[in-house]
Amino acid sequence: MKLDHIGIAVESIEKAKIFYEEMGLSIRALEEVPEQKVRVAVFPVGESRIELLETLDPEGPVGKFLAKKGQGLHHIAMKVDDIRAAIAKLKEKGVEMIDREPRRGAEGCLIAFVHPRSTGGVLLELTEKKDE
Repeated sequence: MKLDHIGIAVESIEKAKIFYEEMGLSIRALEEVPEQKVRVAVFPVGESRIELLETLDPEGPVGKFLAKKGQGLHHIAMKVDDIRAAIAKLKEKGVEMIDREPRRGAEGCLIAFVHPRSTGGVLLELTEKKDE
């Protein structure tokens, strides 16, 4: 596994991106992910990325997160080679999954979330790049 990205929930990508651009980072991708009800701005940082997540729907996962906790760290994502195998292995070990099957995420990845109750309070995302 490798650290793939850190997801940060923001009220506005347009406002939040200013800080990251001032730090010398550039947006590689900006896209809407309707399945997740978010707009995502991707900033490469070494072998990893920072993803700014702006909700498209106050009732979506990021919208609810923002309403409850405000802006800030939303999740940490780990890259796996085979997401289905990773989900199966975690379920065998009794880990509570939010997603029992992978779904589509930003940049065409397959993703699945592990419940924070199983990770010491951190929302953990597993991600598999289709082209790898």
